[in-house]
Amino acid sequence: MNPSLLSKLARWRRTVALSVKSLLLHPMRSGLTVLGILIGVTSVVWLLAIGEGISRASQEQIAALGARNIILRTIKPGSDDFDGGGYGVTRADYLKLSSTLASLPVPGEAIPIREMKCEFRVGRRALEGRLVGCTPEYQEIARLGVAEGRFLSDMDGRSERNHCALSANVAERLFPLGDAIGELVQVDHEFYKVVGVCDPRAASAGVGGSLAAEDYSKDVYIPIRTMWRRLGDQIIQIQPGQFRRDLIQLSQVTLRVADEEAVLPTADLVRATIAADHPLGDYAVTVPMELLEQANTTRLMFMLLLGLIAAISLVVGGIGIMNIMLATVTERTREIGIRRALGAKRGDIVSQFLTESVVLSVVGGLLGVVGGLFCRPLAIGLRTQLERWIPEQMAAVPDLVRNVEPEIVPWSIPLSMGISVVVGVAFGVYPAIRAARLDPIEALRHD
Repeated sequence: MNPSLLSKLARWRRTVALSVKSLLLHPMRSGLTVLGILIGVTSVVWLLAIGEGISRASQEQIAALGARNIILRTIKPGSDDFDGGGYGVTRADYLKLSSTLASLPVPGEAIPIREMKCEFRVGRRALEGRLVGCTPEYQEIARLGVAEGRFLSDMDGRSERNHCALSANVAERLFPLGDAIGELVQVDHEFYKVVGVCDPRAASAGVGGSLAAEDYSKDVYIPIRTMWRRLGDQIIQIQPGQFRRDLIQLSQVTLRVADEEAVLPTADLVRATIAADHPLGDYAVTVPMELLEQANTTRLMFMLLLGLIAAISLVVGGIGIMNIMLATVTERTREIGIRRALGAKRGDIVSQFLTESVVLSVVGGLLGVVGGLFCRPLAIGLRTQLERWIPEQMAAVPDLVRNVEPEIVPWSIPLSMGISVVVGVAFGVYPAIRAARLDPIEALRHD
């Protein structure tokens, strides 16, 4: 190896060793300075991890709706505009959209859905839940697994059979002692034969104001053609002092576009097609791809904001380094004078004090990274304890916040370490230069 390089390495080794020795002469002061950097680095890693966890959970909820889907839902118009007649998405809209999708260069499909609240009965057992009229494709878009039997088939719909599939919770409540397959469930005045039981399905969280949360635990699925024929479109609700009649043909139409690049243009086409027939605005179009793009933009802004907030802690830690180094220069003025008198150059003095500030920041940065890696287990542990101590308050917290799990952002670790080193250098330069500029004679006279 080059002798000059070896000489430089040996010199830097001596400088680092001398810096560490000087810092250890005041362990409490050095420790508090390191603590400032540690808190700053840990804040960067933690805040970015929490932000990433929240953003990822939100994106997963949106992605669960399907990146190639366009969701058209019925919305009840305001009381001033609604006179009690029919409203929302109609079968005519469904047929028009089906033909529109079929005419695209890459054809898509429209999936009709009708939902209504009903009471399900088996003997003396009764359960309030949601009756869903759908086609076999609903199983895929709702991500329903089948535990027993099968889901609805095309033949069930074409023949308008009184067949149904039950959610796991409904099957357990109505048939607690036996197999539900082949048994009959009463809905209104009709009986439906159970052909399948679905796997348990967690409720989906609402996506902003675009789509409400859905609970699949009390669902019964029947062919939509059977629902149209047996139950019709009229919904009558009678309450003390109130009578309400609604006419709803479809609750939702989910449009699946074959080409992902055609989703946004198709969504514009859907809006234009529907708008002319619905002047009251009794519908809403939700495009998960648009929501994903918005979520990505929001995620970047959110993480930038959290990063800036955490960076403030590092700046405060850097100010602590500068304060300690300026105090050190004052205390070691005579030592600086002796070194200069023995032949040390200004560059040697700068190197020594700059190395001390960098050592403080690097040690604090490494400890901060270690602390940052404990973000996920500590957050989960804290959440578990809070659910034990204050269960009611935790239950009131939104699912997105309560169930979020921090995700360590890989680049946050080298970023925070790099920032801590830059802070050490930036806030150590001035004290180092001030030490190097001391007049040797005046420094030797200093008590």
